Amino acid sequence: MTQHPRIGIRPTIDGRRRGVRESLEDQTMAMAQRVAKLFTENLRYIDGEPVEVVIADTTIGGVVEAQNCAAKFRRENVGLTLSVTPCWCYGTETVDMDANMPHAIWGFNGTERPGAVYLAAALAGHAQLGIPAFGIYGKEVQDCDDETIPADVRGRLLDYATAGLAVAQMKGESYLSMGAVSMGIAGSVVKDEFFGPYLGMRNEYIDMTEFTRRIDEKIYDEEEYEVAYKWIRENLTQGEDFNPEHNRHPELHEEWWKFVTKMTLIGRDLMRGNPKLAEAGWGEEAQGHGALAAGFQGQRQWTDHFPNGDVLETLLNTNFDWTGKRQPCILATENDSLNGASMLFGHLLTNTPQIFSDVRTYWSPESIERITGWKPEGRAAVGLLDLRNSGSTTLDGAGRSVRDGEHVIKPWWEMTDEDQQAALDATTFHPATYEYFPGGGFSTHFRTSGEMPVTMCRINLVAGKPVIQIAEGWTVELPDEVSTIIENRTDRAWPTTWFVPNLTGEGAFASVYDVMNNWGANHGAISYGHIGGQLITLASMLRIPVNMHNVPEERIFRPKAWSLYGTADLESADYRACESFGPLYR
Repeated sequence: MTQHPRIGIRPTIDGRRRGVRESLEDQTMAMAQRVAKLFTENLRYIDGEPVEVVIADTTIGGVVEAQNCAAKFRRENVGLTLSVTPCWCYGTETVDMDANMPHAIWGFNGTERPGAVYLAAALAGHAQLGIPAFGIYGKEVQDCDDETIPADVRGRLLDYATAGLAVAQMKGESYLSMGAVSMGIAGSVVKDEFFGPYLGMRNEYIDMTEFTRRIDEKIYDEEEYEVAYKWIRENLTQGEDFNPEHNRHPELHEEWWKFVTKMTLIGRDLMRGNPKLAEAGWGEEAQGHGALAAGFQGQRQWTDHFPNGDVLETLLNTNFDWTGKRQPCILATENDSLNGASMLFGHLLTNTPQIFSDVRTYWSPESIERITGWKPEGRAAVGLLDLRNSGSTTLDGAGRSVRDGEHVIKPWWEMTDEDQQAALDATTFHPATYEYFPGGGFSTHFRTSGEMPVTMCRINLVAGKPVIQIAEGWTVELPDEVSTIIENRTDRAWPTTWFVPNLTGEGAFASVYDVMNNWGANHGAISYGHIGGQLITLASMLRIPVNMHNVPEERIFRPKAWSLYGTADLESADYRACESFGPLYR
């Protein structure tokens, strides 16, 4: 990311002079400065840099000062705004009128000056103008000289800023389609009418023959290739060949390793560019496609003839490679762009790499016991979902990084040498199943360890319009012999994650079976942490309704105008609000 989108803070104030405004100047600007400190100390961009904040040059008491602030924010690349005030201000005269970015207002809950009254008036103005804004209002009354940010306000501020930064970091970036539609998968029909109006992203397209051209003409950094190949052969453990004897080709394995190493370099260069290519005379190729996310079609036209993309996808999605720890790419298997966008949401909200998987099988506790002889216990006692797919499951999905004694998936800048080695030690790369991948290559295999809090989400298109579904839950471990029996029923060369969603006893979350039965597609994006609330906030910013979730009501945070579409049935109100306001970049 070459230019960071910033958070703009707008200290709004009572415009009346003769002692009123003058008495509030220091308090109002100090409020903005405290929030700026909160953001810069707690939030980072996906490249690891601390978030940057811009504060208006003056407090905003009327139209001209609002216009001056807007002009500054345009110059300073502000991607979301937060207005703060401890007092009454002139509602529509002081609000931010930019309809193409998220907005929020924190109205200080104090009785000396009516900051909460302004909050209500300004939010009503936002709704009337068709520019929805989030309202942040503390539950407890504070004294006017109280300089703390209460815990409930702090949580809302950080949730809003985290989701707003996700919106801002997507804007103007691209999704790169490497190939076209894989095996009739609807998500790999890449839709400009989704990425543009809803995410503010452009779409780029290449044919997969670009990989063969770059391999044949050596359009990659040849010195880096030697380093990468050496690291891959020393660090990626080749596992057992599970193919029957007549489908084994050990004489080709080393050529496959060389080929997939080049694919990995080329895939990264296609997404992000590489100045080394310009030094070798490949100026156009050096630029890349400005891709924040991408997808590789692979099956079947590529994999019927060439080694598959599993190593390419696995390594690019991982927190580290031969260069050490570094920012992961977001790369979807089978060019499922909707799952790629879902992965991107999780990545931007958490700064962590994402698991891409089939939502493959619901395993009831009875079926597990019948097949394996083991009766599930603990979290698995209600059954589980088998998340497994050949392709882009990050090595970090093995769950071998540790923080405070717990299995976690970390942002890349927190990775230690021990974390990297543990992920490599937990993973084997097996010659790909010939019936699926006659062109050869390798499949990544590990089992996710520990019980980690995770959130699975998926964007689907319904008659051209997006919806998103969200399931918070936990990864679980099964006894080794149980996992092996279940894996052998599908493909034991693929990565395995056992997932138990949190159940509510109602609707799509009445049982694990109901979650599977209501899931909208064959894939899901899995992110570390229970981030369903932030996903709901992000979806409302983009005007994508949520068709199913298991997030407790107290963690749901949407623009204030959503309540004007109904308060008894929040799911229906969400649909009505998203339809009424339309996509963010309409």
